[in-house]
Amino acid sequence: MLVLTCICACSKQPKTAAFTTTLDYDKGESFLYRQNDSAFYYFNKVAASQKDSLLVALAYNNMAVIQSDAGDYFGAQESLLLSLQYLNEQKKLDYNCLSSDYNELGTSSLNLKNYDAALDYYNHALQFATDADAKTIALNDKAVAYCKKQQYGAAIAIYDSIINSSRNNKKEYARVLSNLANVKWLQNSGYEAAPELHAALQIRQDEQDDWGLNASYAHLADYYRQSRPDSALLYARKRYAVAQQLNSPDDELEALEKIIPLSAPGEVQQYFTRYHYLSDSLQTRRNAAKNQYALIRYDAEKNKADNLRLQKDNTEKRIQIILQRVFIGGIVVLLVIVLFMIIAWDRKRKQQSENAMRELRLKTSRKVHDVVANGLYQVMTQVEHNKLQKEQLLDEIEKLYEQSRDISYEQPEPEPVDYPTALAQSLQSFGNEHTKVLVVGNEAALWATVNDQAKKELKHVLQELMVNMRKHSEAQTVVVKFERKGNRVKIQYTDDGVGVPAAFSYGNGLTNTENRINSINGQINFTGNTPRGLKIEIHLPIA
Repeated sequence: MLVLTCICACSKQPKTAAFTTTLDYDKGESFLYRQNDSAFYYFNKVAASQKDSLLVALAYNNMAVIQSDAGDYFGAQESLLLSLQYLNEQKKLDYNCLSSDYNELGTSSLNLKNYDAALDYYNHALQFATDADAKTIALNDKAVAYCKKQQYGAAIAIYDSIINSSRNNKKEYARVLSNLANVKWLQNSGYEAAPELHAALQIRQDEQDDWGLNASYAHLADYYRQSRPDSALLYARKRYAVAQQLNSPDDELEALEKIIPLSAPGEVQQYFTRYHYLSDSLQTRRNAAKNQYALIRYDAEKNKADNLRLQKDNTEKRIQIILQRVFIGGIVVLLVIVLFMIIAWDRKRKQQSENAMRELRLKTSRKVHDVVANGLYQVMTQVEHNKLQKEQLLDEIEKLYEQSRDISYEQPEPEPVDYPTALAQSLQSFGNEHTKVLVVGNEAALWATVNDQAKKELKHVLQELMVNMRKHSEAQTVVVKFERKGNRVKIQYTDDGVGVPAAFSYGNGLTNTENRINSINGQINFTGNTPRGLKIEIHLPIA
């Protein structure tokens, strides 16, 4: 069965907003489409250093175009979503960039074959389009999405609505005319599309529109494939020649896909060899480009973090100098007080029993482990999988800092108002695209009769289990199930990871876990490996 496709050119939306550029931004534009790695570097530099929100949004927009050209459509979507964060839908000055962002998001979704999402993005692009050219581009791309969905009637309606308004622009008129004829033929294989296709081809030849010729030859090759294979082969070869002239390996590959089944047996081998060479080299080049852009971003973020750390160090040094100068007269008094406190503390320490000292150390160790180690690992997990934006990350780090300060002051740990929600969020924060965390039975009624100390200790125990899971288990699915059994609450942890090795020995983390459960009169059982994974049961008394 003949597989038919819609070939429609998608253009970059013009950006005419009045704004002041910087030298780095101008450098990025000068390298665009010539040395895209250099262009990406300078646009990323603008995005990381500028305070002008519109300029940052435009930089991310250009980075997305470069990523999309390299076949990194997910990376392009990420950059476009970052661009949208710097734009205000209430500011008309931002409309052109908003329209361009949504149009590029539509194009990325189209390339990822998510046609419904593409249509939604194109509608947003039309909402913010400020001139006729921008609207025509968005409408044409929207028609492409309908064509890909084989909703030819919707595509034809769009082309009919813009064909008359495009007559003043010969290249645009030829594009709409050729696309309209092609879609009508796709809708009805008996439609005589040849006159319109050839008329569009003649306009493009007169205008020396090579990209337009590329599309026309593709349409004609498809149109003649069944009825006149020799003509189809002629136009497929013409497209192949134009694609080579344009240095467009994607179009060259598509042309070869049409040439190979139409060629004589003696010619197929050379085209087939060329096809495989292009396909492999294109994929290698795109993978290299993706890695290059990722490295550019990583280096920029690392340099930014290093600069912030250096600024922080310099600030702390200046503060130290000021404090030394201001309080130099009180140093002797402070030393005497500190010495007195040390002597008093030492006497008190010697009077304490060995058991009390051991309990104090254990308590402090637990606090450090809970607040610093597990808390920091949880933040690292969320950063690793891009769950935290910059401001969220700073808030989490500040919270860890305040909690670590409170350790020495014996500040009680506040109990969350909504314990089930807080517990679920803590557990599910360890999930990512590789590991799914399911929480079952975590209802408010279950915890109504459990005392606060038991709930607090259980939260830390489960957090320790999740940390060990992330470090060692390689699990894809983790299930934490809560249920009431008589006068006890049963918690069952199960994962499908590598399980516990035969020579396994308890570390400090799991030893502390057992101590915690014992301290609240609970029980914990490591029931051993499942056919694949680990199963742990915890029982807590109900007050």
